[in-house]
Amino acid sequence: MQVTGSTQTADSRRLTIRISRHSLSFSALDEQAENLVSYQPYALNSGMSVAANLREAFKSDEWTGSWKRALVAVDAPALMVPADTFRSSTCETLYNHAFVGRGADVVMHTVLPSLGAVAVFGVNKDTRLVITDNFSDVKFVHACVPVWNYLYHRSFTDPRRKLYGYFHDRKLEVFSFRHNRFNFCNTYDASNSHDTVFYLLYVWKQTGMDQRRDELHLVGDIPEREQTIKLLRRYLQNAYVINPSADFNRSPITKIEGLPYDLMTMYVRGR
Repeated sequence: MQVTGSTQTADSRRLTIRISRHSLSFSALDEQAENLVSYQPYALNSGMSVAANLREAFKSDEWTGSWKRALVAVDAPALMVPADTFRSSTCETLYNHAFVGRGADVVMHTVLPSLGAVAVFGVNKDTRLVITDNFSDVKFVHACVPVWNYLYHRSFTDPRRKLYGYFHDRKLEVFSFRHNRFNFCNTYDASNSHDTVFYLLYVWKQTGMDQRRDELHLVGDIPEREQTIKLLRRYLQNAYVINPSADFNRSPITKIEGLPYDLMTMYVRGR
């Protein structure tokens, strides 16, 4: 595993572990690193579970095993529940109704105060056990929380309605905001431009957006990027791609190769 930045140990700071179906990485703020963050992607063994991959990572790498505190950013299906109707006693039932076949998950949630919502998600029981066995202080959050929070505040730059698409981990997160809360939030598989454009235009129509006035903003690892943008601009007058470097005032963190936009946003703007 190759580390971007220095590999100093730290007991008082948190190691961020980002877990998704197709990727695993470790990162931490590091003032001595060239880009202010030490970032270490881990090459997953596809023949092993995420939990087993984590065990191997902690055994084989001094840096990942030297921390006491961890923030675990989990990329998993999320159920959005309005904060005023959320009850922790019923969130597991709601989650299992929404996402069948996930009985091996521990159901968790992240509160989104600015949006008046709670993101309910699952963490594999074995994965959670491996992490809690290796760290004395662990906090689990949904990976997209920094993106939802940041783009929500960014949407106030002008009065036009905005639809956002965040591409990551072979998926597309589509969401919009209205009256200080989510107006729409859903996830789609996204591997090619035609599927991507279909989903985005379907949501655009479903949410009643105006193709001449309102805006579509895309960010992340866009599949078939040029073709996707070309197709979208046939139908929408205001379709844009967010440039993280320009958006985050040329922060050196945006130059880290392979760093997902959600981690980038977390380190630049916070959770």
